[in-house]
Amino acid sequence: MRTELVSEPGDPDHPNEDFAGVGLPACGQGGCVILLDGVTPPRDGTGCAHSVPWFTARLGGALTELTVSDRHLTLPEILAHAIDRTRSAHSQTCDLSHPRTPQATVVLVRWSADLLEYLVLSDSALLLRSPDGAVTPVLDDRLARLPREALATDALIDANLRNKEVGFFTAAADPSVAARAVTGSVPRAEVRALAALTDGATRWTEKFHEGDWTALFDLIAEQGADALVARVRELEEKDREERTFLRRSKTHDDASVVHVAF
Repeated sequence: MRTELVSEPGDPDHPNEDFAGVGLPACGQGGCVILLDGVTPPRDGTGCAHSVPWFTARLGGALTELTVSDRHLTLPEILAHAIDRTRSAHSQTCDLSHPRTPQATVVLVRWSADLLEYLVLSDSALLLRSPDGAVTPVLDDRLARLPREALATDALIDANLRNKEVGFFTAAADPSVAARAVTGSVPRAEVRALAALTDGATRWTEKFHEGDWTALFDLIAEQGADALVARVRELEEKDREERTFLRRSKTHDDASVVHVAF
């Protein structure tokens, strides 16, 4: 098995809000991937004394420990326990009811000799490559399916959509969101490789339309995860002028990729 992990901040002057990790149990059987994309906080605050990197480090650490050590737990149960553990670490000091309390997207993968299980919450992506080369994306597309007018301002999103049944879910302070994640499993023999990506890396496909999911996976497999991130940065620079004119989303985003080849 070969693993590759790349995580690069969108702005070198600001902390990376992503968390990425690979866990290999001491018994040598199986493994796991954890990928979080911290939600950038608004300027007017989150009701929390802690930063998003603090939150993703805490949540990512709890997910890693639980996924490696407690194989009797399902992935939704692991996510729920990790959220609860993270919530307990700052519930006495922070307003966790604030709609922008620190939160993150989640990709969680666990495999054994026989089975590969996955969980995806919000707009990070998991790609599974079969032995014949076919690539299957595992996506939580609730955010992508919302009408653009509903996403016009942060205030509208926070009031009507964020962590609500009619909108989309992220891992914040409510363990029950774990039940809303996209989950599933496949025989381990049916997966030759996998790639977990935050939306700062999936921009190559989803924003800049340089190729489909198979082409993106080919780029990672043939040139490396760092080549994908470098190409995204080049495309972002070319897009900067148009983005500024149209007042679109930020030029650069934190970009993380975990690639595992079995």
